[in-house]
Amino acid sequence: MSKNDYKAGKDRIAAEYKSAKARCASLSGNTNDICLAEATGREKVARAELDASYQPSVESRYQARVAKAEADHAVAKERCDDLAGNAKDICVKEAKAAQVAAKADAKAQMKTSDANAAANEKSADARSKANDQAADARQEATQDKLAAQYEVAKQQCDTYAGSAKDLCLDQAKARFGKP
Repeated sequence: MSKNDYKAGKDRIAAEYKSAKARCASLSGNTNDICLAEATGREKVARAELDASYQPSVESRYQARVAKAEADHAVAKERCDDLAGNAKDICVKEAKAAQVAAKADAKAQMKTSDANAAANEKSADARSKANDQAADARQEATQDKLAAQYEVAKQQCDTYAGSAKDLCLDQAKARFGKP
């Protein structure tokens, strides 16, 4: 991509953001907040993807994935504002769990790409090491996802009281392998 194409892309993204923001002005309350979060998220993701196209690298692709995860999280949190009480708390926890999962996947993919790139320069031993690192990264991502899902399950147990809540917490602990 040429420097002129990059600049034109940035200008196009800015114009689209300005247009989307203007469309949001006609809305009010939380609908306006959701609209603005979506517009801002689209702008950040588009900029990150443009940067990844202009200067392709593992890091720039990772940053684009993180921008998408953060944009999705911001919109999900705004949607949670329409709820109240424990339902809102659960919604917020679920949004956070989705963000953690997306970031963990992006990180695992970046580490896998790095490990594979290094392996391509080295021998079969390096490939084995890369596979181990990729497996470790995927395992770490899985653990992060399970921890986030466990937090959501604990939050959902707050809708109960007494022994029903204790049973719910025990089931959540058993399902997620917590002591």
